[in-house]
Amino acid sequence: MKTQIELARADITTPQMERVAQDEELSAERIRQGVAAGEIVIPNNPMRSIQKAVGIGSGLRTKVNASIGTSSDICDLEAEVRKAKAAEEEGADTLMELSAGGDLDAIRRAVLANTRLPVGNVPLYQAFKETARRYRNPTRLDPEYLFDLIEAQLADGLSFMAIHCGINQYTIERLRKQGFRYGGLASKGGTFMVAWMDATGRENPLYEQFDRVCGLMKKYDAVLSLGNGIRAGAIHDSHDRAQMAEMIINCELAELGREMGCQMMVEGPGHVPLDEIEGNIMLEKRMSGNAPYYVLGPLPLDTGAGYDHIVAAVGAANSARYGADLVCYITPAEHLALPNEEDVREGVRATRLAVRIGDVAKYPQRRDEEKQAAMARRDMRWDDLEQVLMFPDRAREVRRERSPEAEETCTMCGDFCAMKKGMEVFAGDIAGDKVSAKDTPQEQEAATL
Repeated sequence: MKTQIELARADITTPQMERVAQDEELSAERIRQGVAAGEIVIPNNPMRSIQKAVGIGSGLRTKVNASIGTSSDICDLEAEVRKAKAAEEEGADTLMELSAGGDLDAIRRAVLANTRLPVGNVPLYQAFKETARRYRNPTRLDPEYLFDLIEAQLADGLSFMAIHCGINQYTIERLRKQGFRYGGLASKGGTFMVAWMDATGRENPLYEQFDRVCGLMKKYDAVLSLGNGIRAGAIHDSHDRAQMAEMIINCELAELGREMGCQMMVEGPGHVPLDEIEGNIMLEKRMSGNAPYYVLGPLPLDTGAGYDHIVAAVGAANSARYGADLVCYITPAEHLALPNEEDVREGVRATRLAVRIGDVAKYPQRRDEEKQAAMARRDMRWDDLEQVLMFPDRAREVRRERSPEAEETCTMCGDFCAMKKGMEVFAGDIAGDKVSAKDTPQEQEAATL
């Protein structure tokens, strides 16, 4: 079976490329060229009969990923299915199933059966969990078992995987020589791989046998997302030598994977101060040949626990503005607890708002809906306003709870409404596309003369 990138290089436009083109309001040829160049990926495992085609990459709308999953403390399969459905209902583009507690095969399959979104995971979670259960020691992981597990998970229908190929002995040496970190290690999969390498004295098999990893991903046309296992867990660790060593290696591997005909994506940092986000994205794009960049947040502050979805939204808006292609949401529970369904909903909403802000800055041609919203608000056309809002149900609820005496205004200003008074003063000065939809056709024509 040929992969999306191999087909695109053979001048073949697939049904998935056509659906992405329709969704993005771009030509199918533009999408094919982006896929062929490795600048766009489409996670689409053919083992799933029903799956939304999502394009991630250069020139496309910035996408939002929602992560769900159990832990060793909280494990409820039905709750995970509800969270998966909630993420899709709220408009997430992709989903990561990151369970680390309970029957991981059953949870993964249940999630896959209950969403149309492309689903990804981190195979090292199950690999180390099952090894610890079997031997009471996760560092006894057998690399052959790891590769068998990756294929078994792909066979279930996963469309992308975060695989920690960029961690190697050189990366760990940088970590030791710099004196560890202020924020420690933030990646579960990455940290356990570091522990395995330290205990065995062996090289990371995912790096050592990278061609084997790509071969498995190609077999299922899944996107290989090069995991950021040494990402910073604190802004004071941002862009330290260990993180940069892994980033360089991941960018090299992205190029190698594309040459093998595998769809590739690079994962980015977790905690980055605001002034470093632009530089981080520029480095990834330059070093990887413009491979799609999947950023985890990022969080530009370490003191916002309880409101980290807001902290991350600031980072996500800047990331989208400067060229990130997929943003993993952060929920209010980040750093404190396993997210529940409401946390998932809040995280998706905040991140969707953030990437919309970034996209409006990055693509001026996508500002038309913002203008429509402004004109509807100006004219107090509440029904029309709802049609272009990102969250019309919430707007309707707030307005209903605090309804005004005069229906055309709102309780923010009441009879002291700036919009109403402004329209009275400047009604004769409105021209062109600034004409109010409330005006009659004759009045609109007169205003344009």
